[in-house]
Formats: sequence, structure tokens, C-alpha cells
Amino acid sequence: MAEQAREVEDIASLMPFNENKATEYTREGALDPPEGTVITPPSELAGASTVSENQENAKAGAPPASGANPTVASLDRVRIDASGQALTTNQGVPVADNQNSLKAGVRGPALLKDFILREKITHFDHERIPERIVHARGSGAHGFFECYEPLDDVTRASLFQEAGKRTPVFVRFSTVAGERGSKDTARDVRGFAVKFYTDEGNWDLVGNNIPVFFIQDAMKFPDLVHAVKPEPHHGMPQAASAHDTFWDFVSLMPESTHMLLWVMSDRAIPRSFRTMQGFGVHTFRFVNEDGDSTFVKFHWNPKQGTHSQVWDEAVKVSGADPDFHRRDLWEAIEAGDFPEWELGVQLFTEEQAESFSFDVLDATKIIPEELVPVQPIGRLVLDRNPDNFFAETEQVAFCTAHVVPGIDFSNDPLLAGRIHSYVDTQLTRLGGPNFHEIPINASISPVHNNQRDGMHRQGIHRGRVAYEPNSLAGGCPYQAGSAGFVPFPEPIEADEVRGKPEKFAEHFNQATLFFNSQTPPEQAHIAAAFRFELSKVTVPAVRRRVLSMLRNVSEDLATQVAEGLGMPLPEAMPRAIEPPTPEIDQSPALSLTARPGQVGVRSRKVAILVAPGVDAGQVERFRGPLLKAGAVVRLVGPRIGPLEAAGREVLEADCSLENEPAVVFDAMVIPGGTAHVETLMKDGRATEFLKDQYRHCKPIAVLGEAVGLAESAGVLRDDADSGLFLQGEGESSVVAKFIEAVAAHRHFAREKDPPLV
Repeated sequence: MAEQAREVEDIASLMPFNENKATEYTREGALDPPEGTVITPPSELAGASTVSENQENAKAGAPPASGANPTVASLDRVRIDASGQALTTNQGVPVADNQNSLKAGVRGPALLKDFILREKITHFDHERIPERIVHARGSGAHGFFECYEPLDDVTRASLFQEAGKRTPVFVRFSTVAGERGSKDTARDVRGFAVKFYTDEGNWDLVGNNIPVFFIQDAMKFPDLVHAVKPEPHHGMPQAASAHDTFWDFVSLMPESTHMLLWVMSDRAIPRSFRTMQGFGVHTFRFVNEDGDSTFVKFHWNPKQGTHSQVWDEAVKVSGADPDFHRRDLWEAIEAGDFPEWELGVQLFTEEQAESFSFDVLDATKIIPEELVPVQPIGRLVLDRNPDNFFAETEQVAFCTAHVVPGIDFSNDPLLAGRIHSYVDTQLTRLGGPNFHEIPINASISPVHNNQRDGMHRQGIHRGRVAYEPNSLAGGCPYQAGSAGFVPFPEPIEADEVRGKPEKFAEHFNQATLFFNSQTPPEQAHIAAAFRFELSKVTVPAVRRRVLSMLRNVSEDLATQVAEGLGMPLPEAMPRAIEPPTPEIDQSPALSLTARPGQVGVRSRKVAILVAPGVDAGQVERFRGPLLKAGAVVRLVGPRIGPLEAAGREVLEADCSLENEPAVVFDAMVIPGGTAHVETLMKDGRATEFLKDQYRHCKPIAVLGEAVGLAESAGVLRDDADSGLFLQGEGESSVVAKFIEAVAAHRHFAREKDPPLV
């Protein structure tokens, strides 16, 4: 103890005063903060909590290595495998009987002293944590981000400093409005949140699959969420915006118009998480080593292409498989077909931003790619599913406040509120201020600070110092100075006011740009979505108000929606300002069709309908090439299990018409075979399967005698339909043409409103 006291006195005496104190009051010190003073102690004894730390045992262990924090090591430190192990309590006590509670006699009362039962039931009673208020339903996966080329000219962020550098990530996709148990295929915004475990700390890029938002200021976020959530008097509808309170709110907030066009488009019902874009939404800053700032917007573009569901399909999928998106992501990764996105950035200067007709701090606006091209900078690959959904996907905590040196915020007022809100939310949801120590949230870079105590603290800190500056621990942990995060020193001279910039007042130009940039089928889907949603609104005045907004977007769109509602067109909603002239009228990149993808039919799910007597040769004629091309092929029968094909060959149906309906498949094949077709003709589910595939514009190949089944379902030969193949004996090239049609995903030329079949 005397030796420890001498060493502490020695290092404390080497710091007679705080030599950095004077720099706290200078501009130079603010822009280039000094590193903290560090005194190296003569031995480990000076920093020890106790001189008895060398007394080791199985629990206390050995003293820590210098500068170590094992709570941020890889998840291997907390992975558990019970193979070959006996059941125990949480205290490690072996459990002799896990079948019966302790009783006074076999028919007597249960005893209060049964601590094993009490622990088990008590833990069960507390197994759920509060769900997220928004983004409650989600799916996640591990992977990596790989940088293409160094970006040191624009940012000092470590993950962008070296070509080929890989940074571990955890990504969570989600719906926004629904509860944790809601369906995957609701019409909704999708969250696209990426946690980068960089070597300089965690960076959370918390975005959506839509690049804009409903509101401009965080002050309105609680109002928006309250409006879109189930109405409080009766708790309906779940995971849906088609109700009075949502449309009442947004129709009084014309800045939401642009976002409404996106949400009523096919973007809001993606085919899968793997086929949707992601966006950072806000304008951020890149900051380089010299302190120079460049504005940046982030884009994730899927290698699988951007694809969606049609509304009728999404409704049916939600009944057949409410976990459709979650299952798709899990199965693709398990099969080794790892989802991949390319990260692109739009980089622009303050001067460029000032020249735009819109304000880049307005989260209801995009920067069209024609004005600032998207520059690819790296790729994201998801290659590992979580070991435990709750421990990882449910407990992961994303916060927009989590940035690293080289990445900073802009003055976007919606972003400012998110910086506060996300951290605040985790305090309640995850039980206190130590949510960063939950393994999935822990940084892989060293964590050392003077934060102590709080609920669920996992780290056991050595030493008696928990403050800075200090001399008793040699000044450690010390401030990193300019090597740490230094905010960009944006000069500000303004009055404190509650208000918005004038450019924020233009609400309709970009909604028009989005609508005009869609293909005719996409425009028709937007009109149909407005028609459906507004038909669920019970207050005519709210419907009229929305129509008045739409007149400022597109007269054609407003007319279609009004006709679908049986309402006359009202006067256009007054604009807040005279609209500036937009830079462009169309942006093809805003259409889903602009990104067909690079992977062909890989992982597309194809159904081949089979029944006893099916032509096994025609089955294999399609199945072999489809599997070789990477498609997922399922034999769908009246029931699962073996069936005898023509020629007595036995096939195995791995799906049935009742457990895997048409909507979960991307394409279908009906081979020939007299007995096979007779069986299907007597089964209304087969006709329904065919009709849904046709109505949803998916590729269909019907061979031999099965052509009669198609004709009886109302599907007639149409040579102009590139996704429909009705073949008698069949051409030798039909398989190759069918695979090309599957790669094209949808064939909207056949779509009619209302549908003919």
C-alpha cells in the first residue's frame, strides 16, 4: 500500500497544473484541440483499484492487460452453446427435475420455496422489452462494407481511407407504422439502418428506402406518428395509413405531398428487402483531415435490382405469409446467395446548394441525379444471419447521433431532432444508459471513458479515477485532441427563432417531378393507391383536401383519383409561395424500372405445378436450366409428397396449392400430361394460382394439354405479351425465352384496370 501511494504521488506531482486549460479559451484550441496530458506510471500498481488484484480465482480472474476493454471484443465472447451440458438455473445450480414444481405431496399445494420455479417463471414474465415506437417490426443480418477507393480528399472517416478495406456491419430492415407482430407487406416506408463497426467507433447510417420524409421539422414527428398509428379510440387499423387521422394530418401539411407520392407508389411495397434502395434521407457532411467540409447524401442501390409487389399481390401475401420479407432475407443468406448493395454518394458544395431552387436542409426534397450524379464508393454484403433474433435484431440500437471522425451533421431541423430522439428512446427500451454494452451494440474499437454505474453495467473498471482531468491515473483516459471527433466549425450569425427558410415553403415541384418520372404502369399504381387509401377515409372534407393538394402535382393524377372516388375536383390548394422554376421536369432514375439488377433469375422463386400423370420430361426440361441459372424451383402439387408422373416416374411435391399460393412465387410453369391436367382442372386452387400469376404480371409457361387449363381460366394467347408462353408441343427455345422473361420480373403490358382475369 505504501508503494502504491508513493507511485501515485510521483505521477501526480508530475502534473503541477493543467497545461491545456488556456487552450480552452482560444479559437485555435476549438478548431485543433490538444491531446490530453499523459503521465506514464512507473508500474501497473499506481492504477490498481486494489493491491490485492493479483490474487486470482476462477471468477475474479487476472488483472487486465494494459488499456484493455474486453466488453468490445467480437461476439465470440458471448456466444453460448449448450451441447452436452446439463440444465442449470441462472446461478449455475444444476436442475434435477424440469418437469414438476415442488409440492407438499404429489397432490399437495405448490411450495413458495421452489426457487427454481420462481426464477423460471419470473424470467419468462419479463422476457419482452418495450418495442420500438416506430420501426418495431424488423429483420437483420451481419455483413461487411468494402471501400472501392480512398476518399481521403473529402473525408477522414477511417472506413473510406483504403481500397478494399472491409468494415463489419449489422443491418436492420423494418416497416415503420406497424407493431412488432404486424405483417411484412404493408404499404409503408421501410427502414434501412446500417451500423458500421469502424476502427474509430460505431457509425449508424439510419435511413429509409425512400429518400424524403413527410415533415421538415422534428417538432412535428410525434404528430405524424400519432396520426398514422391505429386510431386511439378503437385501435385500428394496424400497420396501415388508410384511415382518417393520417390523411387529415397530411392534408393539412402540404410539405408531405412529395413523400405521399413515394408512399403511394410501388416503392412502399417492395418485392423483398434485397430489392429495395436505401437512403440516408438527410444531407450530411464529409470532413477531411484539413477540416474542409463537403455536403453528402447517401444512396444504397441493390445488386438484385429494384422490384416491387402490386397491391393485390401484397394483400394476399400478407395472409399467406406475413413473414414474407423476413423469410426471404433469411433464406437467401442461408442459401449462400448473399444480398449486396452498392453505396453511392452525392457530393456537393455549399455554393452548389445555394444555387438550387430547393433547400438541401429540407428533408422533403431530393437532389435529382441529373444535378449531382451518384458516385459509387463501396459495396455492402450481408453474409451471416443472427444467431439469436432477440439478442441481436431486437436489441440492436441505432442512433443518428452515432457518427465518427470525418462524418458530421448538417443543420437539417428534422435531423437535429433525430440526434436527440434515438438516444433518448434506447434509455427506456433497453433499460438504461448502458445499452452500448449489449454485445450487438458494442464497438469493436477500444472504449475508455469515465462513465460509471447505471443499470446493467457490464464492464468492471479498474482503479479509483473516474474523472478528467486527473493526475492520480496519469491523466488517463485523456482527451484525444485533434485525433478525435472535431465538429465542423460552421459559422452562424442569426436570431433565435421558430421558423423555416423561405425555400422550405415550396411543396409541390418535386412531387410533380416524381410523378412525371414514373412509367405509365407506375403512374397507374399511384392513382390506384390514392383511390384505395382515400376510399377508406370516412370524412369527405379530408378527401377533398387531398384532391386539392394533388391538383398542384398533376391534373391527370387528381382527375383519376377523383373519378375513382366519385367526387368532383375541388379548387387547387393555395400555395405558400409562387413556385420557383424547377431545374428539370423528369428524372428517369426515380423509376423502379431504372434498376433492373445484375443477377438475372438468381434467387427468383419459380413454381412448377405437378399432379399425378404430369409429363416428367417437361418438368425436368424447365427445372434443370432454372436451377443452373440460380432460380429457386418448387414443385407445387395438390398436396405435398410423392406422386406418380406419366411413365411411372415418381416426383416429390415440396409445396402444395394450399400452403404456397401463387403470390409467393415470381413465375410459374404448368407442364403437360393428360391425367395431370384433368386433376388440375377439377381443383379451383390451380385455376386461382394461374389467375393470380397472370393478374400480377408474372411470367407464365403453359405446355401441351395444360393450354386448355389456361384458356378455361380466361388466359388467352397474346403474342405481344413477352411474359406469356402458351405452347402446344412447345418450341425448343421456350425455356431460354422463359428464363429471360423471369429475369425481367414483371410484364405490365398485360395489366388492365379493372383486371380482365
